[in-house]
Amino acid sequence: MTNAVSEEAGRLVVKLTGDIDLEHAPRVRELLLECVGREKDVVVDLSGVDYIDSSGIANLVEALQTANRQGTGFQLVSVTGQAMRVLQLARLEKVFAIHDDLAAAIMATG
Repeated sequence: MTNAVSEEAGRLVVKLTGDIDLEHAPRVRELLLECVGREKDVVVDLSGVDYIDSSGIANLVEALQTANRQGTGFQLVSVTGQAMRVLQLARLEKVFAIHDDLAAAIMATG
């Protein structure tokens, strides 16, 4: 599992790659909460995620809730089929703002 954080159009873009499972979830949680803590909108790029389990989904939910409490945006982009299936099973595909790509996320929020 690898990750990278960059800034684009005033947003923090977190690109996650590999598996987000019980083994890697603590690192993902730390990264997401650190980014959300910067009080900027956060966009999470899931295009490189091969597998995500409930611990990974819990990390995304916690980061979203934190962002909502502080009034910043939290969006998902380029969600892979496997990740989308897990979000749908948990009925979270309507909870998250999900866009096809970074450009669409930027357009949606101005």
